[in-house]
Amino acid sequence: MPEGQGRQQTPEEAAASEAQEAVLEALRNTEFGTTNPDATPTEATHQAIRELMGEEAREAFDAATHDELRALKARMEEALNARDLDALLSNVTDDVVFTTMNGDVVRGPDEVRAYFARMMEGEDKVVESLTASFEADDLSILVRSDVAIAFGSTADQYELSDGTTMDIAARWTATLVREPGEGDEDGAWKVQAFHYSTNMFDNPVLDAQRSVLVMIMILGGLFVFGIAFWLGRKLGLRAGAKKAAAKAASAS
Repeated sequence: MPEGQGRQQTPEEAAASEAQEAVLEALRNTEFGTTNPDATPTEATHQAIRELMGEEAREAFDAATHDELRALKARMEEALNARDLDALLSNVTDDVVFTTMNGDVVRGPDEVRAYFARMMEGEDKVVESLTASFEADDLSILVRSDVAIAFGSTADQYELSDGTTMDIAARWTATLVREPGEGDEDGAWKVQAFHYSTNMFDNPVLDAQRSVLVMIMILGGLFVFGIAFWLGRKLGLRAGAKKAAAKAASAS
């Protein structure tokens, strides 16, 4: 073969080269703004690859993403139930926003740590222990390759500092992001926002309040009845005494 002349590619090699060039062209167009000027490099890369994937490849990619998100949920649940704040906070972003069951809004890992310390530590703590079991209603919504929204329910068991126990059915919604990885490695999924709430018209706290209110009403009714009985008896005794005195005066 003469020097400087390469051998002719096989059809398979030509097809592979063409596909490779298509990927590179898609990445160039996306990254530099021809396709989506607002895309970040990470998003652009995934967009371009997904466009060139077949249906089966996309389904496999999405299935792997959902497995990663399930693993994140499991890590968060395990850390919460173990009261391992270091493990829990390692799975949230630096700008995380947490809306709590009691309506507080805390931002960032430091505020999340302070909230748990206030609620579950020290002499003025409110909660003695907490066990949660998170269940997703459906597969996470994959907004894009590095952003997902998950939602579902949780069955919580609380023991308060005064010894009161209660089971609470709550709802949750989470925004999840995949942070950029290092080198060729994909980044880890983390929680960027979490909203936690319960039914304000039907929950154990309201049931306890209703029970207390009913007890107060019963005790109040008994108190009023007791006062009325005492007054009636006292007035009756006075009337009887006057009648007896009048009778004795008339007899004399």
